[in-house]
Amino acid sequence: MIISANDIKVKGISFVEGLLKKEKEVYVTVRGKKKFVIIDLQEYEHLKEAELDKIIRDAEEDYKKGKVIKESAEEHFNRLKI
Repeated sequence: MIISANDIKVKGISFVEGLLKKEKEVYVTVRGKKKFVIIDLQEYEHLKEAELDKIIRDAEEDYKKGKVIKESAEEHFNRLKI
């Protein structure tokens, strides 16, 4: 579903809530171009959890392949110039 930012301004958040009951996501356009996506909080949290799971899997794979740097916290900060 695609709506304009003006639709939200005129019709309010209850309008968006009604759309989200029917659609998984709502695209919001600004000056005719897609600018934002609205999803419900539960879906957002699910996506963030999936993203974190992928990051952990990638890190575990890097560790298995030996793509790690073993150093102290001080060495780490110095390497990053922090």
